[in-house]
Amino acid sequence: MTEIEKLAFALHHFAGLSEEDFRLSEEFWLPKEYKKGEFYNLQGNVCSYLGFIVEGVFRSYVINGETGEEKNVFLYSANGFVVPFKSFLNQIPCDYFTQSLTDASIIYIRHSDLLSLYKQSHQWEKFGRLLAQEAFNVTMTRVEGFLLKSPEERYLDLMKEHPDIFSNVPLYHISSYLGVQGPSLSRIRKRISGK
Repeated sequence: MTEIEKLAFALHHFAGLSEEDFRLSEEFWLPKEYKKGEFYNLQGNVCSYLGFIVEGVFRSYVINGETGEEKNVFLYSANGFVVPFKSFLNQIPCDYFTQSLTDASIIYIRHSDLLSLYKQSHQWEKFGRLLAQEAFNVTMTRVEGFLLKSPEERYLDLMKEHPDIFSNVPLYHISSYLGVQGPSLSRIRKRISGK
């Protein structure tokens, strides 16, 4: 399956886009490669494009101004979108950095091109609505995870949502995302592997 076919399949699955609707967008999608550590978007910059991850893993993170410690806020993996949703949807400066954790490849579309698609097709309007709902769901899931779930439950959720992440990303990034220290993550992994 080519990159563009993967994208078409994912958009059909995500928003029910037909082949005809997808063809309206084909000229707007552009490929981009990232080396490990390259930035997708910087804190303070407006995110002007939506990326579909063909391969690789990205993270969004903040830096504590006093300690310099990095805290992972969101993780993004293959066959999903990489985008600082709030910045992209509202076209406002981003509150965090978004960076590739591995070598990665994406196909992206500019915000302005997406807006033009919304005017051309009800299916693309539906895609925009679903994208906004996805942003809300991702954010609420993160917040509720910290309020209502144990670290072990958050770990299991991460395994379900990003199954390949553990073989591609250093454990300190995973512990930062889960909000636990390294030794706690080791104990969680040992308990789960023993079940």
